[in-house]
Amino acid sequence: MTAGVHRRAFIGSTLALAACNPKADAAPVSIPPLKSIAPFPVGACIQAVHLQDPTLVRLLTEQVSQLTPEWEMKMEYIAQADGTFRFEGPDAIAAFAKAHGLRLFGHTLVWYDQAPAAFEQLDESRVSFADAYRNYILAVVGRYRGQAVGWDVINETVGDNGDGWRDSLWARKLGKLEHMVLAFQHAHEADPNAVLFLNDFFLETQPKKRTTFLKLAETLLKAGAPLGGLGTQTHLAAGDQKGLVKAAIADLASLGLPIHISEMDVSLQEGGSRTERLTRQADLYREAAEAFSALPRRQQFAFTTWGLRDQESWRKREDGADAPLLFDVNGNPKPAAAAWVEGLG
Repeated sequence: MTAGVHRRAFIGSTLALAACNPKADAAPVSIPPLKSIAPFPVGACIQAVHLQDPTLVRLLTEQVSQLTPEWEMKMEYIAQADGTFRFEGPDAIAAFAKAHGLRLFGHTLVWYDQAPAAFEQLDESRVSFADAYRNYILAVVGRYRGQAVGWDVINETVGDNGDGWRDSLWARKLGKLEHMVLAFQHAHEADPNAVLFLNDFFLETQPKKRTTFLKLAETLLKAGAPLGGLGTQTHLAAGDQKGLVKAAIADLASLGLPIHISEMDVSLQEGGSRTERLTRQADLYREAAEAFSALPRRQQFAFTTWGLRDQESWRKREDGADAPLLFDVNGNPKPAAAAWVEGLG
């Protein structure tokens, strides 16, 4: 994300296939399928409604090897006000991934920004908050046990400026550290083979936040949480400085855990002329590919972009002129995609 932009994942399906200007910024380039040349899994997020678009389906199956549900595995979708759970959306994505031999990545179990009514209004004379919390995580992770290769267990818990951990319903009810440790333990109980991640944003552009994030990871490990990996969302802007991504990846790798570039995109909302921004966008994608490729193979969990075509991007829904992804609205690879391929070395 860029400063001042608060990403909510409430995304309405009616917006997902909104009409877009098909005019491309530059002539399409030619690249091999991303998943065919990367030595690590290449992912993208999708919504269930995207599976109705045969052009996008074809592009996804050609280019990526891993799918992340954009919002349909979040509490706001699954947890209903009456305490029941719905799984139609994530089930559809999981079935599609299985049918096409793609990895499934779960996103996300606990997010400070979501507090479903069923939890806020919980009758603790019938079931304790701690039991309801455990039951939710067991139900969601257990449903995709053996298919989901990993989960974002705790999402965006470090303050924007790195000043400690965020307040949330979960922290108030179960403890600031305790609710995180419990979430990892419950997820591991539900699927011992899934890699469990701590995931956050601004880790490239806010070194203080990165330091706090790494200290939290160490604290979780010392507390016995089965933390298995670190996720850096990598929401960038074309105006961001060169070298930030490499510095962040090197720092995150210092704990020896697998790294997931989990939601990358590069906004064109700032950074000079349109041509200059497109060049900087390509440079940042190249840098990210170089930094990730330089990791030991055991630490290369996956490289995921937050969408594949510009048309489906949350950033384009906020600003129709933005074009933050590797493929344009028509599904053609952009110079950023060619730069990403170059970055693989």
